[in-house]
Amino acid sequence: MPSSNDSTPYQDHTVQRRTALALLGFSGVAFTSSTIAVAAPSDNADSANQRTGRTFQNIAEMRACQDLEVESFVCTLGYYEPGDGGSALYKVEHSLGNRSANGGDVVALRDKKQAMLLPDGPVNYHMFGVQGDGKNDDGKQIKLAHVFANKHRLPIIHRSGEYWIGKTNSIPISTNVEWGNTIFHINEKFNEKAKQRFVVQSSKTAQRIKLDDAQKLSLLKNLRPGVTVLPELAEFKNCLVTIVDANDQIGFRAGAKYKGQSWDREELFYVEEEGRIVGDIAWHFNDYTTLTAYPCDDSYLTIDGGGFLLSGDMPGDTYDGYYSNGIRIERSRTVIRNQWMGLEPGNRDISMQPRSGFYNFSRVFDSTLENIRLIPWEQNRADPKRRVAAGTYGISGARMLNCTFRNLTAEGTWLHWGVFGTNLNKNFRIENCRLNRVDVHFHCWNLTIQDSVIGLRGISVTGGGTLTIENTVEHGNSLVNLRRDFGAKWDGDIRIRNCRLVPTRDRPVTVLYCNPSPVDYGYPIGCARTLTIENLVIDFSYFPESNSPVWLLNLPSLTSPKEENNTFFPTLISARNITVHGRNQGIRLASIPDPYHYQLTKEGRYDGDQLLANCQMIFENIDLEQIAESEPNSSASVHLRLGKTATAKYPEGRGIYPHIRITNCSGVCIYLGGSAANLSVTESTVDRLTAAIDGPLKGSLMLTQCRFLPRVKKGSSPIYALDAELGTHLTNCTLHAPLVDGSSAPTAFDRVGFVRVNRTVRYHQLNTALSNNMLKFLQKQKQPLKPAFIAMLKSHHALEPEKITS
Repeated sequence: MPSSNDSTPYQDHTVQRRTALALLGFSGVAFTSSTIAVAAPSDNADSANQRTGRTFQNIAEMRACQDLEVESFVCTLGYYEPGDGGSALYKVEHSLGNRSANGGDVVALRDKKQAMLLPDGPVNYHMFGVQGDGKNDDGKQIKLAHVFANKHRLPIIHRSGEYWIGKTNSIPISTNVEWGNTIFHINEKFNEKAKQRFVVQSSKTAQRIKLDDAQKLSLLKNLRPGVTVLPELAEFKNCLVTIVDANDQIGFRAGAKYKGQSWDREELFYVEEEGRIVGDIAWHFNDYTTLTAYPCDDSYLTIDGGGFLLSGDMPGDTYDGYYSNGIRIERSRTVIRNQWMGLEPGNRDISMQPRSGFYNFSRVFDSTLENIRLIPWEQNRADPKRRVAAGTYGISGARMLNCTFRNLTAEGTWLHWGVFGTNLNKNFRIENCRLNRVDVHFHCWNLTIQDSVIGLRGISVTGGGTLTIENTVEHGNSLVNLRRDFGAKWDGDIRIRNCRLVPTRDRPVTVLYCNPSPVDYGYPIGCARTLTIENLVIDFSYFPESNSPVWLLNLPSLTSPKEENNTFFPTLISARNITVHGRNQGIRLASIPDPYHYQLTKEGRYDGDQLLANCQMIFENIDLEQIAESEPNSSASVHLRLGKTATAKYPEGRGIYPHIRITNCSGVCIYLGGSAANLSVTESTVDRLTAAIDGPLKGSLMLTQCRFLPRVKKGSSPIYALDAELGTHLTNCTLHAPLVDGSSAPTAFDRVGFVRVNRTVRYHQLNTALSNNMLKFLQKQKQPLKPAFIAMLKSHHALEPEKITS
């Protein structure tokens, strides 16, 4: 139904309908998408009207009639034959020079007359002469039906049948559609660039926003991260607004083949009452070149049902751009649901050209796809000569806000490329889906993935805001891949809860993969502002023999001044309850070899008296890898690395100064050489710990209820380097004999370094104990513990003498 503020045309059509019924002398005419029921003539109809009203078996019979009068009304019982679903009501008019007959809503009659289809009730394709014979391009008649329905704001209801679309493109949809079990066969030999087969259009047109100098200055001042109201744009309520500065380039894409490709600085948001906006603002703007409002329709358009079988054989063997083959959505508040898309039975995707997405979204707000099956397309074929030269997509889009994808299925193998490929996608939601890939190239902002399964191509994004992944299974060697070509950037919070990562290759695994290229992307880059991982399972059921390492976070060194000056780091890294299934080998925590140049939202510092932390790292109840024996001070064979292999200088106002807390982790190996940190380890087994390189750690060590059980190679160098300028504290800890080359070596106990039996106790210690095996060894060696040594193990202050003198 039309909106209340624009109902006159619909009322006129209703009057025409009633007039027609009276003229035809029918007491009732009921139209549906498949039948027309005609009642007996009315007793009140005069003879003239009876003579004027005519009923025909089909369109051909109506066309053949020689005595139809202008202004008369006629009815057909079918398009080709009675009961074929094409029954309709027409008004006879003189032919006009600017009105061509099309066999649908304008039917050519004898004597330069035309039958004009009357607009009342739902429209179906039979009324326009679809054939469904596999030869006719039914797209022509389908397009006529939608043009007519759009003009008169009538729904399309066509719930069954099979139809073939050949060369026809750009079929416009502006009203609700019920396709039910209708199947469309699409011949991809006729696919074109930038011309989808169907286009969901808005009834409203975009408009440039023109502000005077004062308004523009005020807008630029207010448009910044955190803003929620823009009073300068209050009059543009119910509009999606884009602001673009074409003179300010960002998002430079790394890679020689992209030749400096970049994006204009751009934002999009929706304006509510009094200038309240929906959509976080990520950028600051110094100026803009265009400011555009896209009015949103004030109702939801729904497309329900339908199946699509594609031929898979686009022409051309040389890449020359992206081709379209499905539905383009240009209207906000569009809901598409209950559809199936795939290849014709027996066909394969043999195209050498990439597809831009069967569903393609452009400048839309609050739109939804749900209950849909589609396929990703072939790309990485075994024959290099048959590989598609670019990514090829099932769903694509740009400038999307508040779009939801629910209960979608699109799975494939390594042969297939991503089903998703989008840009400028904000408040992006995926719920209960099974997809081979989720991909936002440039500027995703706020992404939620819940209750889903993500396939081999994984989650590949850049952007910011809040990235939430919950109750989701990822099949791949990274759970989140921050796209290297756009800076491996997530400028916001990452939350991973109750998920399962299933590695698919016997290669290194990284939960959050972040490895940017050393180029200037035009904006700050970094792996997150905060990172929280809870209740994660790494499942090696497919590769139980795998020995490849698993990292939560494995960062590269910063290699260029641009990186050093423009890279941020999380203020919080929290990982709890992480387990490994399918193999005995656990995981590693984080490698941060260059903590000196990062920018954090809070400034940290160390002044020799205290460390002001600007970052919290929390690792609790994590199934750690048992790292093979190595040299004591190795920076490579560790679970947690922070710092270089030598002392490095922190620039003023930069660098990571963390407070690290590790709880209930077995066999932990830590390297903090050359860094500044406070480390607290509780209820854990400490394999190796190197805190001091070229001098004490700039910070403190707190070890509580820990067991020291080192696993090292044969040698004589001290195993632990625990010197810390702010003190080293051991409370209720137990010291074990080292395992040297896999065997217990009580004779190597003195390599522990900070305790030498009956000779030395260093640092602050409270209730330190020797393991039972170590005590048995001393008893066997008839080496009793001196009371002074026992007393120092019980309580020793770092300011007290370290050596046992009696």
